[in-house]
Amino acid sequence: MLRLPEVPVGSRSVGLYQTATMGRVSENEKFIGRFGGMMIEMLPEDLAFTVFVPSQKAFERDLRLQVNDSLVGEKMNDTYAIVSRVMGFSAVPRTLSSVMVPVGGEVSYDSISGFPLYVTKDIDGMLVVNRIRSERVDLRKGEIVLHVMDGVIMDAEFEQSVQPDNSEE
Repeated sequence: MLRLPEVPVGSRSVGLYQTATMGRVSENEKFIGRFGGMMIEMLPEDLAFTVFVPSQKAFERDLRLQVNDSLVGEKMNDTYAIVSRVMGFSAVPRTLSSVMVPVGGEVSYDSISGFPLYVTKDIDGMLVVNRIRSERVDLRKGEIVLHVMDGVIMDAEFEQSVQPDNSEE
């Protein structure tokens, strides 16, 4: 039987890693970006969630969302729909800090949309979720644990829908 370490509630120090307690999302956009902030704003702060938030670069690279372009006018509704869909693939209704994942081991959970997430941890403490590596781990906003990812967690159907129409091969 695998025994996971107990994580003290209210403690900012977890194992070897310090967790960063986040204030207002706008103050922490350098970590999660504007689109990540939109994801976090969709969740209640007083309930335990873990969110594998794509970095701002990942939103731009993988979903072609640009802050200066995607958040204005008619594009705002489409952007909100994309971000909320990504939230469904990336959020787990429980707390999962990096110390709860054994190095070399794997834990799996279903996201809030039912998408399976397979979480491992590299030797340097960074989490890998469905082959996407984290850039930062264990940020907090209220009861929400955030891990900033270097990619977007999504199913094949959604990935296909956000690919460019005229792909070059």
